[in-house]
Amino acid sequence: MSNFTPQPAADSLPAKLEQQVQAIGFHRFGIVAIAPEPTPQEHTMQARLRQWVDRGYQADMGWMANPKRQNIRRVMPEVRSIICVALNYYTPQQRPDGAEYGKIARYGWGRDYHRVMHKKLKQLSLWLQTQSDGEPIVTRYYADTGPVQDKFWAQEAGLGWVAKNGNVITRDYGSWIFLGEILTNLVLPASRPHTNHCGTCRRCLDACPTDAIRAPGVVDANRCIAYHTIENRSEQLPDHVASRLNNWVAGCDICQDVCPWNERFAQPTDVAEFAPYPGNVAPKLEELANLSEQEWHQKFPASALRRIKPAMWRRNATAALTNQGE
Repeated sequence: MSNFTPQPAADSLPAKLEQQVQAIGFHRFGIVAIAPEPTPQEHTMQARLRQWVDRGYQADMGWMANPKRQNIRRVMPEVRSIICVALNYYTPQQRPDGAEYGKIARYGWGRDYHRVMHKKLKQLSLWLQTQSDGEPIVTRYYADTGPVQDKFWAQEAGLGWVAKNGNVITRDYGSWIFLGEILTNLVLPASRPHTNHCGTCRRCLDACPTDAIRAPGVVDANRCIAYHTIENRSEQLPDHVASRLNNWVAGCDICQDVCPWNERFAQPTDVAEFAPYPGNVAPKLEELANLSEQEWHQKFPASALRRIKPAMWRRNATAALTNQGE
């Protein structure tokens, strides 16, 4: 599960930490030691992030320009280590091929991952705080909820590598994972960073119907189906996206579905909460195009898909139906 070197003693805090991570149910685990000043790797990350924002690739996601994202010490000044974890969310159900069905990204099929991750992260944080032998142990946790470059830190912690489609790929579960972090003032031994194994493969770049992957690891949200179906609050989708939806109404898994690492490493999750809610694998476009507020509440309880408001569901489904001439 972890990527430590050398192996810690069985009664050491790192060893007990790894045991606790496994007991809580996380699937991958690693640690990044935070130096007083940014490392060369961090400077590279900062430059790439600034370039990405300068090009406007964040679209309307203004929070991506938060300066705290460029320096983790501005998020938590006393941070000395980042504990990075991952949860496998893959479920083996397959979408039907019928034109009448909309497509929802796998991450949203079951219970809201924020709730699942936060519960486990809180449990681990509280346990960690009890391990103090003097100075108080400070923790702060995130799961896609703060100005933290989670994919960069996941690679630094050895969980996997940032692939050409911008996702983190692990050797255990492919890219079907949720990421979380605990920032702490504890000094912990660092894991080995992961190396990149995409090689010359460009399946994700070639498969993207809107050419959203502008270069390896560089995704332009202005072209991305996932961004527009989830984050774009406009009444209409831009034509270059709406005409290429291919029935995607909530996110998009194309770049993950074609990834050879996912074909090789994907395995069903043991997290019961990620089992699909009824109707999320094969929603009817006609029903979504006429979704009412009440139906939205009933259809998406405790779901990450609640970020997509009823009017957005109607917009997305209507655009998909329009492509079929309906």
